[in-house]
Amino acid sequence: MTTTVEERRRQLSRWGPYGLLGIALVLAGASADLFMTRGEIVTAGVLVAAALLLHLLWDRRCARVVAATGWDPERPGTESVIVPGAPAPASVVYFVLRTALAFALTWLNPFFAVYACAGYFDAVPLLPRRLVQAGLLVTAVTMAGSQSGGLPPASLVQWLAFGGLFALNSTVAVGFSHLGTKEAEKAAERAATIAELARANARLEQALAENATLQAQLLLQAREAGVADERRRLAAEIHDTLAQGFTGIITQLQAATAGPDPEAGRVHLRRAADLARHSLGEARRSVRNLSPVALEHDRLPEALRKTVGNWAERTGVEARFTVTGTEQPLHDEVAATLLRIAQEALANAEHHSGASRAGVTLSYMGDEVTLDVRDDGRGFDPSASGAGHGRGFGLDGMRARAERLAGTVTLETAPGEGTAVSARVPWAGHD
Repeated sequence: MTTTVEERRRQLSRWGPYGLLGIALVLAGASADLFMTRGEIVTAGVLVAAALLLHLLWDRRCARVVAATGWDPERPGTESVIVPGAPAPASVVYFVLRTALAFALTWLNPFFAVYACAGYFDAVPLLPRRLVQAGLLVTAVTMAGSQSGGLPPASLVQWLAFGGLFALNSTVAVGFSHLGTKEAEKAAERAATIAELARANARLEQALAENATLQAQLLLQAREAGVADERRRLAAEIHDTLAQGFTGIITQLQAATAGPDPEAGRVHLRRAADLARHSLGEARRSVRNLSPVALEHDRLPEALRKTVGNWAERTGVEARFTVTGTEQPLHDEVAATLLRIAQEALANAEHHSGASRAGVTLSYMGDEVTLDVRDDGRGFDPSASGAGHGRGFGLDGMRARAERLAGTVTLETAPGEGTAVSARVPWAGHD
């Protein structure tokens, strides 16, 4: 079993007085003929017996306190029997009686001062703070008397020696007591700091555990959000490529079979084949998350101009493309988003509006880019469920694309007044 500092202190407080009394008794017995009469020897024997009885009673009381409090030097949270600064009244009585016995024995024989020096060691743990210096001074009186030749001093020289030795003993005792008290206070502060650090570490460990759980939840949510975003992207790409392509192919095939002119039919069939090849290429690029084929060799304005021209040629609707502001290179994702929105808006105009004219305007406005697609078609009531542009994936897809870039898509339409789709996204330069 490892013996702690507190346990050693308790053992010293318990057995130290016995040892000192034994040493003093041996020294006093050897010098009895020099300092003591027969009557003083008998008196000293009585006083030694009284001292032993006092220690036995005190030791028994300490054992009862240990049993009652369950003090264990190896178990944190338990306190010693002797608590510095907070002694029990019995501790004061014990110190006073022991000091009186030591003084009386030293008066009979100076060598009993060996026993009296115990007062230097346990004045702090046994006495209240206000009485510690008094206990040390009384012990210093006993020690100075012994060191100056015995009590009481028999000559002026002995008195002078007694005064000097008392000053020395009292100064040393009080000084060391003060240092010990300061050291005990620092030790208590260090213990309190260590305890607070332990509590802080416990709170930190708890916070780290909570953060780890939160991080795991955030990672799971981010993974789920990423999967959902990828699904929305693929849905938008499929809608903007395959769905629009199939719709165009069906339209061209219907036109090819409905007309009586074989040459016009071949033209429609060729357009249907071109649409099929284009849609297949766009689908493959969407799976690879690449930019639209129209942006592979052209910048956004040229790609939009070609898209509007092809759309006008295919549908027979008069369409015009306009660019305003100073053209600036755009990030690939911004350009792809605006092109897809324009394609979707034109597809909606083709299939739902019955328009005779349409216009697409790309505007560079400093810190943002705006795309406007207008037609003079029949329009619709946007508040009516399932009406016109509000149907299917189209408008929601355009808005989702813009929102991924912190942009917006607005719709202006009314029955008989045409439709205008406006997409605004922050400008982001090319990497």
